[in-house]
Amino acid sequence: MLSNRMKKGVERAPHRSLLKGMGYTDEELDRPIIGVVNSKNESIPGHMHLDNIAEAVRAGIRTAGGTPIEVPCIGVCDGTAMNHIGMNYSLPSRELVADSIESMAEANAFDAMVLIPNCDKIVPGMLMAAARVNIPSVVVSGGPMLAGRWKGKDLNLTLVFEAVGAVRAGKMTDEALLELEDHACPGCGSCAGMYTANSMNCLTEALGMGLPGNGTIPAVYGERIRLAKEAGRKVMEILEKGIRPRDIMTYETFENALTVDMALGCSTNSALHLPAIAHEADIVINLDILNEISGRTPDLCKLSPAGPHHMQDLYAAGGVPAVMKELAKKGLLHPDQKTVGGCTIGEIAEQAEVLDENVIRPIDRPYSRTGGIAVLRGNLAPDGAVVKRAAVAPEMMVHRGPARVFESEEEAYEAILSGGIHKKDVIVIRYEGPKGGPGMKEMLSPTAAIAGMSLDKEVALITDGRFSGATRGASIGHVSPEAMAGGPIAAVEEGDIISIDIGKGRLDILIDEDTLKARLEKWKAPKPKVTHGYLGRYARMVTSANTGAVLK
Repeated sequence: MLSNRMKKGVERAPHRSLLKGMGYTDEELDRPIIGVVNSKNESIPGHMHLDNIAEAVRAGIRTAGGTPIEVPCIGVCDGTAMNHIGMNYSLPSRELVADSIESMAEANAFDAMVLIPNCDKIVPGMLMAAARVNIPSVVVSGGPMLAGRWKGKDLNLTLVFEAVGAVRAGKMTDEALLELEDHACPGCGSCAGMYTANSMNCLTEALGMGLPGNGTIPAVYGERIRLAKEAGRKVMEILEKGIRPRDIMTYETFENALTVDMALGCSTNSALHLPAIAHEADIVINLDILNEISGRTPDLCKLSPAGPHHMQDLYAAGGVPAVMKELAKKGLLHPDQKTVGGCTIGEIAEQAEVLDENVIRPIDRPYSRTGGIAVLRGNLAPDGAVVKRAAVAPEMMVHRGPARVFESEEEAYEAILSGGIHKKDVIVIRYEGPKGGPGMKEMLSPTAAIAGMSLDKEVALITDGRFSGATRGASIGHVSPEAMAGGPIAAVEEGDIISIDIGKGRLDILIDEDTLKARLEKWKAPKPKVTHGYLGRYARMVTSANTGAVLK
C-alpha cells in the first residue's frame, strides 16, 4: 500500500502518533487509506450539501474495509461569479483544484481516492487530478438541482439571466423578475439544465469514472446517497484489482465521451475540459475530432437551454445509460471500455432502457442528424472556434452582418442593455481569452440579455472568451488564436462583415488576405490587465483554448 510510506515501520512512529492524535486506531491504520476529497462549501448551491455525500462515501469505504480520510477542495460558482472580477477566477480555479488534490494525495500517501465535485470547473479539475495522480479513483457528484416552478411552468437559472434583458427592454416588470428570482433555484444541486456542471457530471459516466446515475440522479433524492455509499464500496474493489484512472481513460474512452457529449447537447465548455483531462492522461484530443464525431452522432436530447427538458426529466427517461443504449444501436461507442463499476460501457448500455422517447429520442428519430457542438474554422479562427449548435435557431445557422467590436465583456453588456445593438449585428468581444481575460470569462450575461431582448434569432456573438452551458443562440466562443496572442480577432474593425456558416463549419471576416495581414502587422499587444497574484501567473503560463487552456 502507498500509505505504508507514512504508517509502517519503526521510523514511522512519529507519523502514527500524529494520526492517533486525530483518533485513528491501529486497526484503522492497518487498512488502506482512502482520500475523500470533498469540495463542500457554502458559496455554491451545488456544493452546500456535499457533507451528506461525503458521509455516505465514508460509510461505503468503511463497510468495504478501508479507512477514509477527508480533505477539502475549493470551488467557484460560475453563476455568482458571472459578469464581475470573480469570473476571471473560474476557469483558472480548475488548475488549482487539480494541483491541490495532487498535493494532498501525494503528501498524505493515499492508496485511492473518492472525489466529490458537482459544479462547473470542480468536476474537470478533479478528473484531471485523478488522471495525473493515477491511483484508483471514483468520482461521485452531488447531483443536479430540481427545476423551479412558477405559475405552472418549469424554471431554471437561464430564465433569470434572460429576464434581466427582458426588464431592460420593457418586456417584463421588476415585480415579475423578483418572483422569477425567488422560484428559479429551489434548493441544492447543480443548476437544472444541461449546463457545464451537469454536462461534465454526465460525461464522467461516459469516461467510466463515475457510476451510472452520477450525472442525473437529483441532488435531493435518497438514491444519490445510496450512489455515494456504492462509490465508497467500489473504490475498494478497484483498489484490490489495481485498476487506475489511466486504465479507464484511454483514447477510445474520450471518443465515447465526445459521442455522448454530441448526443446530449452538452455545454461548449466540454470542448475545453475533455482535452484538458486527456492531457493529464498523456492523450492528445484535437478539436477537429469534434466535427468528425459530431458528423456521425445524432442529437438525441433537447435539454435546457436548447429545449424544454431538465435533468430530472433525463433521469426519469433512463439517464446517460439510456442515451448510450441508443448510440450503441448504431455502433457509435467503443463498448469494451472499462468503468469504475467493474462492467464495461457496452454492458451498461445493454442493461439500460429508454423510458421516455420525448426526452431521449430513438436513434432513428433524432432531433438532428448531427451532434450538439460544432467547431468552426476560417480566417477569423484558424485554430478553431466552438458553438453549441443544438441551441442555435435554424435561421441563425447561416448569418452575415457587420461587426460591433468591444474590448471587454462589460462594454458589450452595457451596449446590449442600452439598446445599442441592432438586427443583423455580429457582436465581437475580444481580449477575454485565457491570456487576455485573463481566465477566459464565461459570458452568460450578454448572451442572456440578447435572448431576453428577443434578439437571439437576429444577432450573433463571437468571442475569444467562452460561454455558459446555459447560453443559447448563435454564440461562438473559444476563438483561437485569441486576441492577446495576436489572433485575427484582434484585427477586426467596426463594420467589417462577418460571415458565419455553422453547417459548413466556417467563421470568416470578409476582407482580403493582404488587408488582414497588414492589420495584424500593425497590431501591438495591449498591456496585460493583471500582472500579479495567481491570475498574473496564470496569464503567463496558460495555453490556447483549442488545447484545453492547460498550463505549461
